[in-house]
Amino acid sequence: MTVIANIFIVGTISFGTIFILVTAIGLFRLPDVYTRAHAASKSATLGVMSILIGVFLHFWLIEGTFNSRILLGILFLFITGPVGGHMMGRAAYYSGVECCDLTVRDDLEEVVEEKRKNMKIKV
Repeated sequence: MTVIANIFIVGTISFGTIFILVTAIGLFRLPDVYTRAHAASKSATLGVMSILIGVFLHFWLIEGTFNSRILLGILFLFITGPVGGHMMGRAAYYSGVECCDLTVRDDLEEVVEEKRKNMKIKV
């Protein structure tokens, strides 16, 4: 049982470490703030969650201690990580940060222009 538990623990921690490495590479290599926010929010969340799952499994299966705080940390990270990345990207868009030259289309441009027109009429 201990060998199988150690395989699961090492597997989840290794998986998380690989995703955090992918996040670091993405932050250096991706061209604009929107793609960097995507890399930082999605893959970093998955990487840290995997490491926390490995830590939870270690304490539960090897040490014999059920730690509910780690589960709450996983839940909090699962909820706030992608939402925070989305909000940062949205704030960058509304403040006028340009997309890179490789961007094919901007689906949000028409919606934002319509909202700006409605705001000017109402004021």
